[in-house]
Amino acid sequence: MKVFVGLGNPGRQYEETRHNIGFMVIDELADKWNIPLTQSKFKGIFGQGTINGEKVLLVKPLTYMNLSGECVRPLLDFYKLDVEDLVVIYDDLDLPAGKLRLRQKGSAGGHNGIKSLIQHLGTQNFNRIRMGIDRPKNGPSISDYVLGKFHAEERPAIDDSVKKAAEACKENLSKEFLQVMNTFNQ
Repeated sequence: MKVFVGLGNPGRQYEETRHNIGFMVIDELADKWNIPLTQSKFKGIFGQGTINGEKVLLVKPLTYMNLSGECVRPLLDFYKLDVEDLVVIYDDLDLPAGKLRLRQKGSAGGHNGIKSLIQHLGTQNFNRIRMGIDRPKNGPSISDYVLGKFHAEERPAIDDSVKKAAEACKENLSKEFLQVMNTFNQ
């Protein structure tokens, strides 16, 4: 089984914000694969399905970003899954808006959701899709920026990156993550 976890914050006030781009990818996959996110357990909502013969779990932690590991660890334990089956999708300030970067391991890089995952998983070695949201330009604080909505001029690049991230997830069903990285990290 493959587990795709999109990081974000629950609640209407956070919908369509930069920090919730991981949720946006999970919503895209749920829609594309017709997997409703109706199950609520492990401090998250999720849905299960089978795509091209591969069992899939789509997950949105409801713990708020900084506690994401509190959802993911119990979920992996319950389904008896290895960290190698996991792909985490999240926002990255250090990438231009709309750019993707896939990695198999790494530090948290200041991202509190990833810090929580590393702490609860006990490793930095898990697959990730980092989604560029850019840094604020002489304006809001980092926290106000990531909790803010995308500007109209950013939307085309963001919408395209959400579709590309969903495509990378789809490819990971039939290919090793390293192969997917080679395709999408260009």
